[in-house]
Amino acid sequence: MFKVNEDYLKLRGSYLFSNIGKKVNTFAAEHPDASIIKMGIGDVTQPLVPAIINSLHDAVDEMGHIETFRGYAPDLGYEFLRKAIADNDYKARDCQIEADEIFISDGAKCDSGNIQEIFAKDNKIAVCDPVYPVYVDTNVMAGRTGSFDEKSETWSDVIYMPCTEATNFAPELPKETPDLIYLCFPNNPTGSTITKAQLQEWVDYANKVGAVIIYDAAYEAYISEKDVPHTIFECEGARTCAIELRSFSKNAGFTGTRLGATVIPKDLKSGDVMLHSLWARRHGTKYNGAPYIIQRAGEAVYSPEGKAQLKDQVAYYMNNAKCIMEGLASAGFSVSGGVNAPYIWMKTPDKMTSWQFFDYLLEKANVVGTPGSGFGPSGEGYFRLTAFNTYENTVEAIKRMQKL
Repeated sequence: MFKVNEDYLKLRGSYLFSNIGKKVNTFAAEHPDASIIKMGIGDVTQPLVPAIINSLHDAVDEMGHIETFRGYAPDLGYEFLRKAIADNDYKARDCQIEADEIFISDGAKCDSGNIQEIFAKDNKIAVCDPVYPVYVDTNVMAGRTGSFDEKSETWSDVIYMPCTEATNFAPELPKETPDLIYLCFPNNPTGSTITKAQLQEWVDYANKVGAVIIYDAAYEAYISEKDVPHTIFECEGARTCAIELRSFSKNAGFTGTRLGATVIPKDLKSGDVMLHSLWARRHGTKYNGAPYIIQRAGEAVYSPEGKAQLKDQVAYYMNNAKCIMEGLASAGFSVSGGVNAPYIWMKTPDKMTSWQFFDYLLEKANVVGTPGSGFGPSGEGYFRLTAFNTYENTVEAIKRMQKL
């Protein structure tokens, strides 16, 4: 008789945002007249900018002619997009990343989950706490996390790095030595950042202990402060210890069109084995590439028109973040984030648990957010709101919360 992968049975219920969706759908069915404002899942609301739309139309037209039709994409992705990423995201910041060190994919979420496949099962992972759930859950699926402790809500073989108010929601170097370190800055869910000097400490540490940093830079477009790095490759020595995940979802609105990239320098090795070669083998075997029309749209992100239009779009969402921050602070809530990231991290009032506040907010204000405990034990007592709704809905949601 066939058997299932029993590591999947260790997963804690449904995916966090699936649970939220079910709760909201149940509430909506029971309260059909409620005007629900969703500020939970980090999905964008503004349409693709004209430069991207024009590129999509042109690429679609190309696919209708035999002279310009494209079939399977190259394993790493089309050269025009990889070169645009290398030139604009890296070489423009004096980071020596070449086009052939960039792998195009259909999004950072998939890559952040799949990247663990090229590492041995007995590698020890370290994660921030709170943390984006995919980092932990995919390692659970791979059998790398040990057993789950119901009381502490932690996995026995995972190194947790608490990110608390005392550390400005940034992690400290772990006491136990990890093999893989997951970092995300600007951070999801807390919206916190670290300086270039702080990130350099992590790079130096990883090189010293022989660890790999898996660096999620999905929100780098929202950085406004000068001393906050846009890529880990701004740090000296990162080429020998870091993998970087890039996303087009939040910086360019590709949540529905799907596009991302993973950067693996050829200097990153385990002994004589290049991780670049392992990922290339995995990529070529399991993935057939993002569609040509989407990769052309990604190229338009780096055009002069695209850059200008997306700068305005990012500013739109960050104005929402400012509205949330100032509105909640004036109402007496304790809030952070929202400066270099589209996420606001707030303390739950009146000693409510994060899920109690979720239910309270949904019932009393018809506003949806994300319970902090869904991101890990250190997220308990906190709540995440996103700036990705419309400005009008954002203003209305804050007005409702101010009346609580």
